[in-house]
Amino acid sequence: MDYEFRRNTLDDSFHAELSMGHEALGRWLVDELGTDHDAIDEVLENLKLVMEQGVEWTRSGKVFLLQLTQEEALVQANIVLEGSDEEMPDVDLHAYEEESVSLCGPEDLLLVLEAWQDFIRRYGR
Repeated sequence: MDYEFRRNTLDDSFHAELSMGHEALGRWLVDELGTDHDAIDEVLENLKLVMEQGVEWTRSGKVFLLQLTQEEALVQANIVLEGSDEEMPDVDLHAYEEESVSLCGPEDLLLVLEAWQDFIRRYGR
């Protein structure tokens, strides 16, 4: 998985761009964790527990849900989880779904999280 982190020096915002299929993970990093070191530490700690002990862990956020198992890490927009009785218009939602759901291995998530943590420590306030 490829990724690139940037900081906008004009407004002090952080951005994460991840390779195709992992866009939701990049949005999750920015929207749910941002520069909150405690939140990042919490996810890293629980991710390591999942990888070592095989437990499952879920973290609900404002926009995204993170589900961790020993086999996979799933980031999914909360809106995807909300069922609706309304009939959806007949449109192609494939591109929307790609930006709303990311799936990777826990080892890959660990590498990205540690790189994000290092980046915001280096360039944050």
